Amino acid sequence: MDHAHHPHKGEHPAAKHQKDQLTERLEEKTLHGHEHAMHKDTTGHPPHGSHGHDHHRMMIDDFKKRFWVSLALSVPVIILSPMVQHILGFSVAIPYSMYLAFVLSSIIYFYGGWPFLTGLVEELKKGAPGMMTLIGVAITVAYLYSTAIVFGLEGMDFFWELATLIVIMLLGHWIEMKSVLGASKALELLVSMMPAEAMLIQNGETVLVPLEDLKKGDLILVKPGEKVPADGAVEKGESYLNESMLTGESKPVKKAQGDAVIGGSINGNGSLQVRVASTGKDSYLNKVITLVQEAQKTKSETQRLADRAAKWLTYVALIAGFGTFAVWLLLGQDLAFALERMVTVMVISCPHALGLAVPLVVAISTAVSANNGLLIRNRTAFENSRKITTIIFDKTGTLTQGSHEIASVVMFSHDIDPREMLRLAAGVEQNSEHFISQGILRKVKEEGITVPPSETFTYLPGKGLEGMVEGKEVKVVGPNYIKEFNIQIPASQAEEGVETVVYVLLNGQPVGYISMRDQIREESAEAIRILKANGIKNLLLTGDNERVAKSVSDKLKMDGYLANVLPHQKQEKVKELQAKGEFVAMTGDGVNDAPALAQADVGIAVGSGTDVAAETADIILVNSNPQDIASLILFGKATYRKMIQNLAWATGYNVVALPLAAGVLYEQGIMISPAVGAALMSLSTVIVAINAQLLRRQIK
Repeated sequence: MDHAHHPHKGEHPAAKHQKDQLTERLEEKTLHGHEHAMHKDTTGHPPHGSHGHDHHRMMIDDFKKRFWVSLALSVPVIILSPMVQHILGFSVAIPYSMYLAFVLSSIIYFYGGWPFLTGLVEELKKGAPGMMTLIGVAITVAYLYSTAIVFGLEGMDFFWELATLIVIMLLGHWIEMKSVLGASKALELLVSMMPAEAMLIQNGETVLVPLEDLKKGDLILVKPGEKVPADGAVEKGESYLNESMLTGESKPVKKAQGDAVIGGSINGNGSLQVRVASTGKDSYLNKVITLVQEAQKTKSETQRLADRAAKWLTYVALIAGFGTFAVWLLLGQDLAFALERMVTVMVISCPHALGLAVPLVVAISTAVSANNGLLIRNRTAFENSRKITTIIFDKTGTLTQGSHEIASVVMFSHDIDPREMLRLAAGVEQNSEHFISQGILRKVKEEGITVPPSETFTYLPGKGLEGMVEGKEVKVVGPNYIKEFNIQIPASQAEEGVETVVYVLLNGQPVGYISMRDQIREESAEAIRILKANGIKNLLLTGDNERVAKSVSDKLKMDGYLANVLPHQKQEKVKELQAKGEFVAMTGDGVNDAPALAQADVGIAVGSGTDVAAETADIILVNSNPQDIASLILFGKATYRKMIQNLAWATGYNVVALPLAAGVLYEQGIMISPAVGAALMSLSTVIVAINAQLLRRQIK
């Protein structure tokens, strides 16, 4: 069997190490910042070093082991408890049963409770008492009090409550850790998308090399069904590539000579030779992973709110715990009862669920978004997408396909023929990546015209291009340039219909124009409909003429349009809307729209393709599909809803459970034991974790 068809088999050790390091960095960052005991190892220290990838797995296994050992030891402790025997109506006569219960409980306390005790020490060292302090104090008080009873103090021991409390706490932590780690699974998938090896073409022969040995400029062979090992451009061959895991685009994309390919995409039925453009940290996939990690680390306003709430709840729980103890003693209850209430209050009010409420949603939403072609750079802006009242669409390449095709070539004079005008225009246009330029170059290629070199070239923002071709000054410009310099165009030859028109000037004289059509995307109408249904106003912003703008706006049933807008004016238009109290989202291609994207409350760079570092945008959409914009806003709303649901559940649970634990309904016969309190607290955490995971269903 051909080894190259199975890059995951016989993985090269160095390539595997590289992949492990990436996964490890990813997990470190996903877990980073959650102030939980589970993010410390059993010695109380945060994970560090080069083996972080396995570290979190080890921590999960450690909690799992402690849970099972503690559970096994808890069974005899529960059976030996006089209270349990009394409740269940049986008795077991074992000599020195009290001392046996003490020994078993001591093992549970020191072995099962160790993560919480070390966590308590760490928190107190930092001067920031939190959840570990609560659990540590609760189990220590219960253990010391019960030990005192064994050795002569009057009262009822707490051993069975202590044992069950530690067991339930360990179980809650174990499940919680698995949930947090699960949030990075989508990112791990991204990491695993890169093959370990590549087929390098050298002197006409193919050699199997480890991925990290690839360099820029190398030529590689990608066989049918294989993953593309690096970003690059097709030099030879034709195939359809599946980029869905990278861009969210479900349809396979046709790739032929000159087309860019992304590392990690899956080759279809054709064989391709690809010239490597970027590898390692410069690759698209690595940029996506870095962006997602940065976004997961970034604390948004909602997260800061949750952190503050968790901190205050810890103080409330400690004060309420000791307060409950004091009040019951003053009311004449015995020490055992007052102590039990105190332990229950402290356990039940541990704000685990609150500490997890927002970070989990953040981690999941960011990873899920990345897998659907939505890259979040600014968490706060993403959460604020729920507030958007107006969205401004840049027309070309977003609502329209952006592949301008030439509709007509019209001459003003007979001194030059259309082919010659196209030839000279192409000489200037070959320097630009603009849609219009690409349209002209496609036409020239079709006609078999050879493109001449240009001696000089200047980009005129929002107006066009100029340069020297074969000693002639050639300008290819739009209507804005013609108006600005008051250039006279033959009246009958003015712009017609809804086409984009560019004029060709030779040595300052207009010689003709090229009209171009840009097809409206199929998905645009549905995107506008979704936005309208959600009460969001939509405006079209374009440098094109009034007729083109009106035609597109009317066809899509948009709320309005702004035509003939130059790049520097786009920012002003955003400011004007904000001054009217609108919460504005701007969508653009991230290049000439940079000031407007930065000005908008939410800047969305679309169609950035492999250029994922569109610096001024808050959110980057890998595809230019306008429906992604509607999905993004709805997903932003869903994410915020999940955060609020989790915060409401976590705080609401404490508001109800805390007074019950303190014993306010004691007279009515309603009491919560420490073990039940621990079970409720763990259940609350698990509910929050499951609710966060449901977010995965919210995005299509």
